[in-house]
Amino acid sequence: MQYMLLMVAEPDDEAKAQRAASADESDEPCWMPWSREVTARGIVIKDGARLRPASTATTVSASDGDVLLSDGPFAETKEQIVGYNVIECADLDEAVDTATRHPVVARFGGRVEIRPILPD
Repeated sequence: MQYMLLMVAEPDDEAKAQRAASADESDEPCWMPWSREVTARGIVIKDGARLRPASTATTVSASDGDVLLSDGPFAETKEQIVGYNVIECADLDEAVDTATRHPVVARFGGRVEIRPILPD
């Protein structure tokens, strides 16, 4: 089963994570140990990326045939999606275990929203 892991953090948490990653004495990103552990357990990471801040977003909507563009995110919230991973694993329990070990959660106090991906 494939799942999308949406990394959710407040802007201050994302800034802390970026500072911690750049201050790390190793040359690898803070998520690399997580990636190695997940892969060693047989979970396939299909895709993933960090996202630019929500302030760079453009929101598209339509009303009566008119397309409306808005700068920034549509949601009125302090939290924002800061990245994602697509994983393939046995079941939701394994996806939950994988998400709890992600640095956004384990090191920086963020959250991960887990969403099953519909098959083609």
